Amino acid sequence: MENKRHSFGGSLGFVLAAAGSAVGLGNIWRFPYLAAKDGGGLFLVVYIILALTFGFALLTTEVAIGRKTKQSPLTAYGKLKKKWGILGLLACLVPVIIMPYYSVIGGWVVKYFWAFCTGKGFDAAEDGYFDGFIVAEVEPIITMVIFLAVVAFIVFRGVNKGIEKSSKIIMPVLLVMVIAIAIFSLTLSNTDAEGVTRTGLEGLKVYVIPSFDGFTVGKFFKIVIDALGQLFFSLSVAMGIMIAYGSYVKDDANLGKSINQIEIFDTVVAFLAGAMIIPAVYTFMGTDGMAQGPSLMFVSLPRVFEAMGPIGNLIGIVFFAMVLFAAITSAVSVMEAVVVSIMDQFHITRTKAGIIEGLIALVGGVIVCLGYNKLYFEVKLPNGDIGTILDIMDYISNNCLMPVVALATCILIGWVLKPKIIIEEVEKNGEKMSRKGLFVIMIKFIAPLFLLILLLKTLGILKI
Repeated sequence: MENKRHSFGGSLGFVLAAAGSAVGLGNIWRFPYLAAKDGGGLFLVVYIILALTFGFALLTTEVAIGRKTKQSPLTAYGKLKKKWGILGLLACLVPVIIMPYYSVIGGWVVKYFWAFCTGKGFDAAEDGYFDGFIVAEVEPIITMVIFLAVVAFIVFRGVNKGIEKSSKIIMPVLLVMVIAIAIFSLTLSNTDAEGVTRTGLEGLKVYVIPSFDGFTVGKFFKIVIDALGQLFFSLSVAMGIMIAYGSYVKDDANLGKSINQIEIFDTVVAFLAGAMIIPAVYTFMGTDGMAQGPSLMFVSLPRVFEAMGPIGNLIGIVFFAMVLFAAITSAVSVMEAVVVSIMDQFHITRTKAGIIEGLIALVGGVIVCLGYNKLYFEVKLPNGDIGTILDIMDYISNNCLMPVVALATCILIGWVLKPKIIIEEVEKNGEKMSRKGLFVIMIKFIAPLFLLILLLKTLGILKI
């Protein structure tokens, strides 16, 4: 299996596939929401600093592990250090849990995209539209299956014909859409019923200019924690994805250069996600409209599109097409991390592994959908949130397992195997690793400390 392993055709294919994984639903709604909540430009500055330090260290580590071992997340850790094989199991468990509920959310995007395409997008702006849809017993399952089928089709086609080829098509289109919508958002202007006029440019100022209102050390600490948590979504680290994609990178590729390009691409798209959403929401709903969390995309934005008048339906089509593309590329990477793990562990074909993971995601997705009707219940999570089945799965994967996997990876590389093992992999073709000293400090000291704090907070042990 190791000798027959496929590889990306070139660095561009790897960068676009990895960027496609990183640019997903978490970037589209979560990044703008956190920026609006955490002082606009202040959050941006903190996020960029963490991306170039903390994110850089974890991303480099995982991609290098993948290329060095030529293994999936399930088997790579055991190959590095036999007794650490359990870490591979935890890393593989993350995408196994994420795939079902991500497919459900992807199905929601399919629903909204179809609504706008059929001229019924403004119905989505009505009160209760979103809640009425997700509690339905049949339609959410159908849209979930449609989304999962598209993702599975790409994964079944393999590394080159599926993942790489689709990324080279989807990612440039997605980037053009994001830029176009961001520019359009800046041209908006609206006068509300009280005679107050707001513009997209004013919304951009809210987004990029740091706000120090009510600033305290405690508030700054919360911003750092929020930005840290966002990095997991933005860079797809601690999910096994970058190890899987790293295993497809050719040995003669310039790993350091590719990683830098992924960082830049992801940070630019994350910034543009805020630039296209915050000015538009601010123009038509003011600052209150931005503090909506996940419902920002499915509740607030349809109302914004409706307020735009006749052109709003067209903008809605483009927007949800862009969101759908982002969701597909991310879901492909999540599914691939599991499929290649099954292939490496049990030495079976991609088709058989894909069917196994497809069935797991399908059954899990149906359970998540039913969690809003027949299987509905709520529990209080350790972080204080009230959650359904989807929220529980999200909490376990993102708030518990991912920090644990990242922390354990830092310990393994920083203290057991030593950072030299990653540095040598990055420099194996004679290239010099940029930020080498920073990498050593981050992977041994700072990143583990940050991750421990993040884990204690999400578990409800640390109150901040």
